[in-house]
Amino acid sequence: MNIVFDLGGVVFNWRPDAVIASVFEDPVTQALVKAQIFQHPDWVELDRGTLDQDRAIVRGSSRTGLPRRDIERLFEAVPRSLTPITGTLDLIQAIRASTNRLFVLSNMSWASISHLEREHKIWPLFDGTVISCRTKKVKPEIDIYEFLLSEFRLQPAETVFIDDMHENLAAAASIGMKTIRFVDPVQCRRDLVELEVIDE
Repeated sequence: MNIVFDLGGVVFNWRPDAVIASVFEDPVTQALVKAQIFQHPDWVELDRGTLDQDRAIVRGSSRTGLPRRDIERLFEAVPRSLTPITGTLDLIQAIRASTNRLFVLSNMSWASISHLEREHKIWPLFDGTVISCRTKKVKPEIDIYEFLLSEFRLQPAETVFIDDMHENLAAAASIGMKTIRFVDPVQCRRDLVELEVIDE
């Protein structure tokens, strides 16, 4: 079986509210930043690799009315916030020791994936990675799933996709992939056992 992991929220912690709070103390400002930075279409284009970070900072400062340096500090905080989820790393090691193959399919900006690849040594555990900023495709658009399957010659019915976002899982399921909604490593391991992908 092919096991495909998302990164943010699955392999690495992703807590946007905590990232915002680390830079902005005022709740009203925090809500503004969440809506106008993390939930704005520009964030998707950063992940897609079609908007560079400097331009995104300028545009974010303009939208929010906040100083450019504050928005820079927010963007600088994002890669550092992506800390490993130890239980998921243990699970990946267990899968690696089996006959299953391991892949990554993740929405990630250039700054974040560059940081993760520089700071962590897990990448040789995977048989292949698909990162949105490198393909110019993002989840939940079907193109990125089809790219994964084509690039590594995977059959959807023999592929399990693990993600924490319902819309990303729904897209994968729509083209025949098995899916697991990630809540925590214990639940994820249990679901993989139920699918008879790994042993208890």
